[in-house]
Amino acid sequence: MKKILIFFCLLITYTHFAQTDTEVFLFDLNYKKDSFELVNFKNVSNTVGYDNQPSFADSNTLLYAGYRNEQTDIVSYTISTDSKTWISSTEGSEYSPAKMPNEDAVSAIRLDRDGKQLLYKYSIKNGENSALMDTLIVGYHNWYEPDIIMSSVLEDDSMSLYLTHLQDNFNRKLQTNVGRSIHKIPNSNLMSFISKESENLWKIKSIHPLTGDTKTIIQTLPNMEDFCWTPAGSILMAKDGILYQFDPSTDDDWIKVANLNDFGIGEISRIAISPDSKKLAVVGELIPQTLEPKLENLKWISGNWKGEAFGGITEENWSEPSGGSMMATFKLIDKGQVVFYEIEIIREVENSLILQLKHFDSDLKGWETKDETVDFPLKEITTDKVVFEGMMFEKISNDEMNIYVDIKQENGEIEVVKFNYKK
Repeated sequence: MKKILIFFCLLITYTHFAQTDTEVFLFDLNYKKDSFELVNFKNVSNTVGYDNQPSFADSNTLLYAGYRNEQTDIVSYTISTDSKTWISSTEGSEYSPAKMPNEDAVSAIRLDRDGKQLLYKYSIKNGENSALMDTLIVGYHNWYEPDIIMSSVLEDDSMSLYLTHLQDNFNRKLQTNVGRSIHKIPNSNLMSFISKESENLWKIKSIHPLTGDTKTIIQTLPNMEDFCWTPAGSILMAKDGILYQFDPSTDDDWIKVANLNDFGIGEISRIAISPDSKKLAVVGELIPQTLEPKLENLKWISGNWKGEAFGGITEENWSEPSGGSMMATFKLIDKGQVVFYEIEIIREVENSLILQLKHFDSDLKGWETKDETVDFPLKEITTDKVVFEGMMFEKISNDEMNIYVDIKQENGEIEVVKFNYKK
């Protein structure tokens, strides 16, 4: 408790503590004579955390690795109803989900808490799972035939391309120094992969999985390794928020087709297109939008929030904006007893906002003097964060938020403490 007292009696310096988040976005594709346009933009995942690796199970179902409870699980998103179903609920994290051919199941890489990493099969109906192979550390994979998988396998400091016959439990190495994107080439018996044989010149290559014959298709965009094929036989790839297309039958180089910066999306990584060519899924980072320092932009903080911290139970009750301020009460309960209370306000001052608070013992004796407050000046407001000097509110959803607080230790170091709250 002494550390808590030290923090609350000192004004401390803000430290950057948030990690970059990725989101899964979905677009409709409107085709024109020689191009297409992206319309009906939607943030499918819309959570704080790592949401990534989309693939289409069919033209109405998008699979991806979604963040919840500080890990990633398999999400099945139904486009027509805008609804999500969580397929996996293991103690490990699942990545790169893909629909298994001719089965009501999904394959995905699972990373257990002990570091074990294997490719698993998950039932779509009930989440029951079993390892598909236990001899290779699969990083990324895709299906060639119902019993044949091509995968990028972790070996030393790089990845190698493997062909696996599941029925015979047979593995064959095809290439070394490959990337993570593996895709079947439409209307052919070939697969495609990223070759990194040349450190500064990555290439998309085709390969016949059974014979091993390879051919270069095109050089990748500089230092990019995520692409997908359209059902018509073109390749889509992105860099710096710009989407490019390459048709091996007609084009000599990449052609710019869309700018996703126009939708507030920055760097793009994974790309997937639906089997009917009507939907495009991409993974990217939202470009932060700075909002005006108005209480109305903090309205989402209002409500009754409960969580755990310092070995006890915490509770905050925030009012909606009124009279130029928002007010909150806070209390910490440990072993069934109130440890201390706080009264907090966020108020408008000189075209900005400031968070101020006072502390009280369990018998309401104040910590600060009569005219003294602990003040946190505003630094920035974005669509999902409110950053004060020494404290940050982070919106996870309408019913969940994190508060990060800088706490000064006895040795003078600053420790960032996370409070997770739910309504």
